[in-house]
Amino acid sequence: MASDATPKEAPAVATAAAAAAAVKKPKLHGRAFYESIGSPKYIVAPMVDQSEFAWRMLSRSFLPESQQSNILAYSPMFHARLFGESQKYRDQHFQPTKPDSDDLFLDGNPAIDRPFFVQFCANDPQALLNAAKLVTPHCDAIDLNLGCPQGIAKKGHYGSFLQEDQELIHRLIKTLHENLDIPVTAKIRLLDTKEASLKYAQNVLSAGASILAVHGRRREQKGHLTGLADWQMIRYLRDNLPPETVLFANGNILQYEDVEKCLAATGADAVMSAEGNLSNPGIFAAPPPAGQAPRGYWRGKDGKGGWRVDEVLRRYLDILHKHVLGAAPPQRRPLFVPGDDDTAWIAQEIILPDQADHDGSKPKKRRTDVAKENPALLAANFVGVQPHLFHLLRHFVSRHHDVRNALARTRLGDMDMYEAMCSLVEKKVAEGLLEYERTDGKSVSTTTAAEQEGEGEEEDDPESSARVVRECRRPWWVVQPIIRPLPKEAMAKGAIQLSKKERKRVAAEMEGKEEKKNAKRSKEVAGPAAETAAATASLEKTTSYPSSELVSG
Repeated sequence: MASDATPKEAPAVATAAAAAAAVKKPKLHGRAFYESIGSPKYIVAPMVDQSEFAWRMLSRSFLPESQQSNILAYSPMFHARLFGESQKYRDQHFQPTKPDSDDLFLDGNPAIDRPFFVQFCANDPQALLNAAKLVTPHCDAIDLNLGCPQGIAKKGHYGSFLQEDQELIHRLIKTLHENLDIPVTAKIRLLDTKEASLKYAQNVLSAGASILAVHGRRREQKGHLTGLADWQMIRYLRDNLPPETVLFANGNILQYEDVEKCLAATGADAVMSAEGNLSNPGIFAAPPPAGQAPRGYWRGKDGKGGWRVDEVLRRYLDILHKHVLGAAPPQRRPLFVPGDDDTAWIAQEIILPDQADHDGSKPKKRRTDVAKENPALLAANFVGVQPHLFHLLRHFVSRHHDVRNALARTRLGDMDMYEAMCSLVEKKVAEGLLEYERTDGKSVSTTTAAEQEGEGEEEDDPESSARVVRECRRPWWVVQPIIRPLPKEAMAKGAIQLSKKERKRVAAEMEGKEEKKNAKRSKEVAGPAAETAAATASLEKTTSYPSSELVSG
C-alpha cells in the first residue's frame, strides 16, 4: 500500500506512520498477551462478510466509550490464498489505509478499531504466512479458522474440514507462531468425544496458539441441525487444559443475560457471539437501569426491554456516513417516544426513492454492473448492509411487508434508499408505540395461543424451544434473537430431510420414547431421581450434548 502523497499530504502520512509505530508492541504470548489488550470479556465473532468494520463499530457503540475496548472483534473470515495473491480481493475486504495513501483508515485503526484480530482460512502454511504478513501492522493477532462447517469449506478443504489432519493444523499454527511478530490464535469446533476434543485443543496450543476459541458444537451441527452448544464440554476443556490457557466460549448466546451464564458454566475467560450479535449488536451492553433508559431503549409494562430497531438503524447508518464515507450524518430529530408534542410528521407519507423514480419497475442492478460504475461500493462495509438489515429487522418485516419488499430492492451502496427506509421504520415504530400506549400494552401479545395451550408441557423437554421463544420475545420494534427450532422440532415440521437409514433410526428412538412415556403415565415405576437419570442418559445417547435453557447463537 505504497504512498504517492504530495508534499502537502506528507505530514499526515508521517503522522499515520508514527501512530502505527507507536502502537507496535513486543510480542507476547498466551495470558500475558491477553492481558496486554485489556483482557476483553466480550467477543464479536468472525463471520463471513458480516463482521466488517462498520458492524464492529456498531457493536462497540452500545458500551460507554471508556468500556468499548472491552469488546474484542474479529474480522470476517478471509481466504488466505486469495488475500495474498489478489490486490482486488484485499481492497474489497480490508481497508486499513485510505486509497493511494498510508493514512490510517478503517480496519484495525488504533484509534477506533482495537482490540482486533484478523481471521484466515487456509490449508497451506506458506500461503497463510504470506497473507498474515500483509495485515500484521493493523491487528493484534492472526486467527486460524478451524470451525467453518459449510459446504464451501469442505470443497476448499479448510475450516472444520481440517480437523482430521491434526498434523497440518499443527504446521499451520506453528508457521505463524515462529514467523510473525504478533500472536496467533485459533477457533475450533468440538469433536465427537471429550477426550478427542481435549487432544485437539492440546495440539492447537502446543503449536503456539495464544488463545483458543471453542465453538461448543460439532461440525455437523449447522442449519436445522444446529441444536444446542455444549457448555459442559467447554467446561471439561477448561478444567483439563493448563490454568494459564486463555479460552473463549462460543454458542448459545441469545441475550445479554446469557453472557454471565456462559462464563459461570464454562469457566471461560470471555464469551463470543455470532448470531446473537447479528440480531442485536447491543447484546454485550447491560440493560440501562429503570428510569434511566435513553430514548432508543424501550421497556415494556412487563419490565422486559431492548434496543429499538430505529435506534440501531440510525447508529449503523451514521457510522457508514461518518467513517466509511467521511461525511457528516444527516440531521435527525430526537427519536420519538409517547408523550412528545411533535407527532405531525407521523402522518406524512414517505416516498422511497425507487417509488419516486420508476415505481419499482426497474430491475435491481447486478453486482457486476455496480462494479463497473463504482468499484468502491464492492467494499465489505457496503456489501454487508442488506444482510445486516435483514437480520436486524427480521421480526419487524414479518409484520411490515412493505419494508421487507423495499429492503429486498435496495441497491448496493444506495444510502438515499437506506435513509428513506430508516424514516419509514421510524414512522412505523412511532405508530406501534402509540398503539401500545392506547391499548395499555394489549396491542402486543407476548404469548401466542398455541404456546398458551401447550404451556407447561415443554418446561422439562430439552428438545423444545418454546420456553426460550417466550422468554426472548419482544415487540416487533425491538431487536431480538432469531431462534432456530431444535432438531426434533425441525424434523416434525419437515424442515429436515433425513436419509432412509436415519429415518429408521429416529423412528426406533421415537417409538422407544413413546413406550417410556406411556409406561410413566400408567404407573410410577421409579422415583424422580431415577427418572431424571434415565432421561438424561437417553438424551446424551441420541444427541451427545446436554440440555440447556438456550437454543442458538
